[in-house]
Amino acid sequence: MAPPSKYSPEFREEAVQIALRSSKTISEVARELELNPETLRGWVKKHQKQQEPAPAAELTVNERVRLKELEPRNRELETEVTVLNKPQRASRRTPGSKQV
Repeated sequence: MAPPSKYSPEFREEAVQIALRSSKTISEVARELELNPETLRGWVKKHQKQQEPAPAAELTVNERVRLKELEPRNRELETEVTVLNKPQRASRRTPGSKQV
């Protein structure tokens, strides 16, 4: 069993937030907080991993509604792209006629 941490959960969270919001490197922030840079880096990685949505997460009701709205528009745009990418036939002109 690991020994108890000398840093409170509140301190860890505050250190992570400082590191994420700062324009400084994790090493610089860690030095200012008198932490080992690898310790802070580990806390930041753990925090980021916890914030990621689960890969197989179900869609919310709002996401499903938005998806249903976007699917027809997506099909329409795909059709337009297909039509625009087809080679255009040369226009048939009779000799002496002017193109308008």
